[in-house]
Amino acid sequence: MTVTTAMTAGNADSEVRYASRAAIASWIMFDWAAQPYFTLITTFVFAPYFATFVAATPAEGQSLWGFATGSAGIVIALASPVLGAIADASGRRKPWIAAFGALLVIGSSLMWIGKPGDASVILPLLIAYGIATIGVEFATVFNNAMMPSLVPPHKIGRLSGTGWATGYVGGILSLILVLGFLAANPTTGKTLFGLSPLFGLDPAMHEGDRITGPLTGIWFIVFVLPMFLLTPDFPAKRPVRTALREGLRELRGTLGELPRRKSLATFLLANMIYTDGLVSLFAFGGIYAAGTFGWHTIQMGVFGILLAVAGALGAWIGGKLDDRLGPKLVIAASMTVLLLSIAVILLVEKDSILFVKVPPPVPGGGLFAAPAEKAYLILGCLIGGAGGPLQAASRTLLIRMAPKDRIAQFFGLFALTGKVTSFVGPLLIGFVTAITASQKAGMAVLVLFFVAGLALLSRVRE
Repeated sequence: MTVTTAMTAGNADSEVRYASRAAIASWIMFDWAAQPYFTLITTFVFAPYFATFVAATPAEGQSLWGFATGSAGIVIALASPVLGAIADASGRRKPWIAAFGALLVIGSSLMWIGKPGDASVILPLLIAYGIATIGVEFATVFNNAMMPSLVPPHKIGRLSGTGWATGYVGGILSLILVLGFLAANPTTGKTLFGLSPLFGLDPAMHEGDRITGPLTGIWFIVFVLPMFLLTPDFPAKRPVRTALREGLRELRGTLGELPRRKSLATFLLANMIYTDGLVSLFAFGGIYAAGTFGWHTIQMGVFGILLAVAGALGAWIGGKLDDRLGPKLVIAASMTVLLLSIAVILLVEKDSILFVKVPPPVPGGGLFAAPAEKAYLILGCLIGGAGGPLQAASRTLLIRMAPKDRIAQFFGLFALTGKVTSFVGPLLIGFVTAITASQKAGMAVLVLFFVAGLALLSRVRE
């Protein structure tokens, strides 16, 4: 593997060998490979389809999806720091990415079983969703831990932002593929491009929605290969059993050290709270739109493409601002945009915007023709544009604050704080929605997460 040579910051005599451009580009392809899971499954196609057509009612679907997301989050929260500690002790990242990537492929492929109106598939479908979610989140932990070995510290922000932006582009293309060639309107039998679905997919059985599961698995296998082939991994240091003992011992030491690293501990706590809000927002934004406006796959997919474009642009710009202004400022600005957008979304109804009456959507009307739909579209693009920089700058800030010899372990803690309460948001949404039978009431709890996250972030020093 060819590498380039760079000087470490603050020590011109010390040389560090960083990865080649091909290796860096191949690492970036992981985000491209994994993003369709979040774009197609958790946000814009399968989750709204589940809530609208598999579950008895949209409110019940939102509630069940919240419980499944929360259950997967508990598993991720408990295991992430332990796995990160093992990875630091063993040195290898790729075997873990391969193992958890396999869970992503298996779980997402099984989502094909989700036939509309079939109550018997709900439990196995939610189990498959949980398996896939655990797989993609754990694979991401180990992929993130490879970053410090790829580029110099002053380029970490750009690398992180480019990765997120590239992932969004992958999500856009996967959505175009589904909308243009696979998912058809049940009434017309035609896709967004006016074509009959490929492979004879039956619109009446929503096979175009269900195929997003297997498609996500195949997409991941194909596009993650460059990372395995071209991006260098750390050599193995010691057997897994030995690494487990040493990793757990180091993890105990790291946890005991956190009280002395007050700023880092505060950031991890802030990340715990605002990531919970962001994950919940992305997980339920599509479901909420489907329930509020009655959008189906094509409307949701076009909405998703526009949000992904906004997310890609936001992540790319955010990466540049990260290197220039610092990740903390990027995180704070992103959260402010998200908080204001959510507050306004809660005041958008089919026939009103901020309590002002507007004409409601007309059945068979144009795409996003109603004023409320346009407003939701604009607010969604703001959320997409802020979500990418928030996530990219968060992992950059961790890299700047964490000890370099325990980066995977701290990414495990980062994943822990991103997931230890990740079940709280979905479960709260699920419980509030179930109790009130109101999707709006369930979504309103997200305001609290971003307010608390901003308050804690203000106390963090890079």
